Amino acid sequence: MSNYQHTVKDRFVKYAQIDTTADPNSTTFPSSMKQKDLAKVLVEELKAIGVNNAEMDEWGYVYASIPSNSPKNDIPKICFCAHMDTAPDCSGTNVKPILHEKWDGSPITLPDDTTQIITVERHPYLKEKIGDDLITASGLTLLGADDKAGVACIMDFAHYVLNNPDYIHGHISILFTPDEEVGRGVDHIDMNRVNADYGYTLDGGVLGSLEDESFSADAVTIEITGVSAHPGYAKNKLVNSLKVASAFLDALPKDSWSPETTEGREGFVHPVAVNGIMEKTTIQFIIRDHITAKLTEYEDRLKAILDETVANYPGVVSTFTAKEQYRNMKEVIQEVPFVTDYAITAMENAGITPKPVIIRGGTDGSRLSFMGLPCPNLFTGEMAIHSKHEYVSVQDMEKAVKTMIELITIWEEKA
Repeated sequence: MSNYQHTVKDRFVKYAQIDTTADPNSTTFPSSMKQKDLAKVLVEELKAIGVNNAEMDEWGYVYASIPSNSPKNDIPKICFCAHMDTAPDCSGTNVKPILHEKWDGSPITLPDDTTQIITVERHPYLKEKIGDDLITASGLTLLGADDKAGVACIMDFAHYVLNNPDYIHGHISILFTPDEEVGRGVDHIDMNRVNADYGYTLDGGVLGSLEDESFSADAVTIEITGVSAHPGYAKNKLVNSLKVASAFLDALPKDSWSPETTEGREGFVHPVAVNGIMEKTTIQFIIRDHITAKLTEYEDRLKAILDETVANYPGVVSTFTAKEQYRNMKEVIQEVPFVTDYAITAMENAGITPKPVIIRGGTDGSRLSFMGLPCPNLFTGEMAIHSKHEYVSVQDMEKAVKTMIELITIWEEKA
């Protein structure tokens, strides 16, 4: 690769400026039609570099593949996947990417909001990036490196493969998904069109990180129905559902069992939305743990707290509904450990120190693994995600591309 001119930086800057914010309140798929704007660009670019079968389907998925040029016939088909949407937690409209060439380690004041200052004290990983070319947003939005860095890496990899005919490889599938950030990224995926045996998502953070263990996740919806009455004549009649909901939330543990009090493999129960009026209040929870069986334990405990609270308010009734979201990919990947092992070797061959880590969250790969596509997660360099301080190192993205090239070589050689 010594003579290869990477395209990942320019691609990322272009993609970051396309608004693809997902909408968790939407009932459409994708949740925001503007996600298709990026999908259309990617299809055009794939075709321009020679991936003639690239296409976007009605749901906004982009499918493409590069056929094998190896004389071997038994090479497993490998898919690289990234998501096109960005998180609704921070604005993704009018993103202005800024390149900080050969960053010297000094604080980065973002020009459109000078109160937003990126420092090594707040972001320790930056200490390793001095001298790198960093890309940030301008202070009013997120950057979208999660996961447009992954998208750009896959596109640069495809560009390399099509421009280096002497590079020997098996069948390579490319998949770009919408709505990962709102937990719907694989809801309408066509696995026949993916056409792969194993996969890798490009949606990780620090250089060398490799994730093959995620949370298992459920969602819980609680409805609390109070007793309504005209407030002027409500004495001894009204029971306000908002107040009951407040009492219930206040009864949750203060020093454990929450995102702000847990780390590592510790799970949590996390209220993410409250909507209500006097008569009825709805509370949305996410339930997380790396051990799937614990989700039921957490839900039983949460319901017990709810029932105990509601019992103090005559006439109040509640409902409790749990729904599966995704499961720990490790349950699948542990049966095919070579998928992870090859990624570790690829990083080492690329001169990168592998850093196996667990995900305190999930990726499309979590669900894809249970859909027949074991799918660990590779680094891209995306950092401080879902925030105005989001940044990415150009050199990290380029090293992710190099890892992909080494990885496909290993799959071909091992066949």
